[in-house]
Amino acid sequence: MRSFFLTAPLALLLAGCASFTGDKLAPGRSTAADVEAVMGKPADTRKHADGETVYYYPQLPWGYRTYAARIGADGRLIALEQRLTEENIGKLVKGQTRQDEVRDLLGPPYEPQRVERMDRDIWTYPMRIGGAPTPKWFLVQMSLADGVVRETYLIDDPNYNRWGGPSPPH
Repeated sequence: MRSFFLTAPLALLLAGCASFTGDKLAPGRSTAADVEAVMGKPADTRKHADGETVYYYPQLPWGYRTYAARIGADGRLIALEQRLTEENIGKLVKGQTRQDEVRDLLGPPYEPQRVERMDRDIWTYPMRIGGAPTPKWFLVQMSLADGVVRETYLIDDPNYNRWGGPSPPH
């Protein structure tokens, strides 16, 4: 009986996360209202000149994913995409990609920082790469003067310990 009370809350928590991937949504049929009903209020919304609106649903820092629900001008779901991928970070070009393009592609950063003495904004995106056992942090440095990507780094998640789980708080 005791194990039931310990495992039941965990099972409910995990079940609650299952719909966060939007697996019940259908491109072309689901509406923007359907997206919000299934996934909740987006953390960020970006409107594009072509009439498309993108709703961002980050699962950061421990979920290592950011979902983007692309909504057409007609109010219907175009696609639901996981944005924190190797392919997407490979699209960022040092010296060319602008801050708005990073935000459009990857979504809102988990941990934005401004470092005045370096003349940089640094955005952190926790993510998983392929089958790597240790989660990563993707860091993007953009210059304050023009908002252009200057450096990118992919490092092991410093909050993840060598035993395969989150490190305890200090």
